[in-house]
Amino acid sequence: MEFKKVVSERYACKKFDGRPVEAEKLAAILEAGRLAPTAKNLQEQRVYVMQSAEVLAKVDEITPCRYGAATVLAVAYDSANVFVYPGGKHDSGVEDAAIVATHMCLAAKDEGVESCWLNRFDPDEAARILGLPENEKLLMLLDLGYPAEGAGPLPNHASRKPLSETVTYM
Repeated sequence: MEFKKVVSERYACKKFDGRPVEAEKLAAILEAGRLAPTAKNLQEQRVYVMQSAEVLAKVDEITPCRYGAATVLAVAYDSANVFVYPGGKHDSGVEDAAIVATHMCLAAKDEGVESCWLNRFDPDEAARILGLPENEKLLMLLDLGYPAEGAGPLPNHASRKPLSETVTYM
């Protein structure tokens, strides 16, 4: 799919039909995340593919927002392997994991798979329930799948502020 079409047509799907994502499409989505840039190329992202009924039941404990997706990715980062910015107040973990997740969202759309970025959960509690290592910080969950009948973008999906309100030339 042409890039402009991918970014304009991608939306947060909130109603999946439960069909699993084919292995080759999932591999392409995961590869897009692997190729995402990270600070100093540290590649501190950790992606967990959740598809079993047992683990998806845990996801349902964590958030009400699985929306019937048969595949959920948990995107975390290794907090012991991040670039710390000069001044020591910030590190690259969240931004690097977000870039990885964004690449996977866009790759999903390119593969004909819808997605929904989930952040309605307590990250520490979710990491505990999923059994993530203590040094890994959970950024988000990503529903993946095929839209159910009647699914589509929310009514305000195409509403965007003009560039003049969000961009400043200096």
